[in-house]
Amino acid sequence: MNDDTSQEFLDELLAQEKRLVFALFDNDTAIALGTLLLEIARERSLPVAMDITRAGQQLFHAALAGSSADNDEWIKRKVATVMRFGHSSFYMGRSTAAKGVDFCTRYLLDPMRYAPQGGSFPIVVVGTGVVGTVTISGLPQAEDHALVVEALTRFLA
Repeated sequence: MNDDTSQEFLDELLAQEKRLVFALFDNDTAIALGTLLLEIARERSLPVAMDITRAGQQLFHAALAGSSADNDEWIKRKVATVMRFGHSSFYMGRSTAAKGVDFCTRYLLDPMRYAPQGGSFPIVVVGTGVVGTVTISGLPQAEDHALVVEALTRFLA
């Protein structure tokens, strides 16, 4: 995973969103997914904060050694991006970069409230649509995104 802006790369990001969907998503699902994400991050000693939110309610949050309150602020901004546009924060950033435009300028958004950097992924429920987000902050953006995708892929297998 990298910071590519090719159409093939953008198509792969969209394909991930179509592939990684839930039949249902409740509090227990969030805790189980969060626990898996936490295990992966701990195994690798990653300095990350993680968050799972559904319908505006934080259902899971953890912050590992090396993360800071700043990561929580990045999480809020990435989540806002996903909830506004219905796509991963990485896709939103890469798609605007591909067009040679600044994300916040293009959509007239406050950069203190929105972050088009990788790490937040929409939680999509079949027949319902986007209900929340799973988010990582603390690594380079492509790695944040890849970690979320890895956890979702393992969880939904």
